[in-house]
Amino acid sequence: MRNLVKALATGTAAIAISLTATSNVFAQDVVELIYSDTVPEGDIRTATLRTEFGECLGDGFKFESHHGATLFEQGTELTAMQRGNLDMGNLAIFDFYNQVPSTSVLGTPFLFRSYEHMRAVYDSDVLDELLAEVEEKAGVKILAFPYIGARHLGYVGEKRIMTPADLDGVQLRMPPGEGWQFVGEAMGATPVPVPFTEVYTALQTGQIDGQDNGFPATRSMKFDEVLTHIGTTGHLLAANDFTISLSKWNSMNAEQQAKVQECADRFEAALDKITLDQETTLAEDMKSNGLDVYMPDIQAFQDHVLAVYRDSKYSADWPEGLVEAIQKVGQ
Repeated sequence: MRNLVKALATGTAAIAISLTATSNVFAQDVVELIYSDTVPEGDIRTATLRTEFGECLGDGFKFESHHGATLFEQGTELTAMQRGNLDMGNLAIFDFYNQVPSTSVLGTPFLFRSYEHMRAVYDSDVLDELLAEVEEKAGVKILAFPYIGARHLGYVGEKRIMTPADLDGVQLRMPPGEGWQFVGEAMGATPVPVPFTEVYTALQTGQIDGQDNGFPATRSMKFDEVLTHIGTTGHLLAANDFTISLSKWNSMNAEQQAKVQECADRFEAALDKITLDQETTLAEDMKSNGLDVYMPDIQAFQDHVLAVYRDSKYSADWPEGLVEAIQKVGQ
């Protein structure tokens, strides 16, 4: 009997050890993805990210997202990914400028003719060499380019801004970073670097006269409560760079990588649709609430901006023939 009890006890212990080991293997197989951005917690973009990307990943992943710049401040996410402190981030193209100067071409105002042209470019292979350069020099991989809206001039003032000359002396908030500041300068304004989460207060206190976000971000951050005018320049058709560190990407097997890419594509498509719908409805809603939404002299802005860029150091960094290749897409 003692031998039987001993055998049963030994067997039970062996099973327990086996189950524990198996459990540990499964736990180790779960890929943890820590993500950071500046988008508010209650923004529809946050909800869309969690459903279309996070839930899409399934049980093999643990997706942990932090919003409102609560984990990393705007402009620091790339460094955090490179240091292994962050797995994924929602970056802007100018975040790469210091390490990959050629990427500034994608931040050039009026580069894209329309949303359809922009999406066709990002869906083509015309940017393959540029994206490979980002991976090589910055150590991150851009998974998708979700559209967040055309950027317009929103400001507080008495008069309409119709041309670049009207922006002379206007303190225009631009995101931190040299490339962003040059966009504001090229538009004709005096650019002021202010983090996204501080723009509302800066408008209220008069630290800045205006900012250049699209309709969705303007409503989400309640900038329209303070602004008096929005001139629909559409100077940048803005798409974020939905990015993962290469070290995290390379730590996954092919099946896991395919799943992450599939879910990134799904998030991109969902956010594109939401943004396009919002651009139409929000413009009308802001008008009905008394905000002056109007179209300035687009040709004057386009001519001025492109002339400034042609004579700048930024155009010297652009890959030869890439602008022409981008312009040919969809023609």
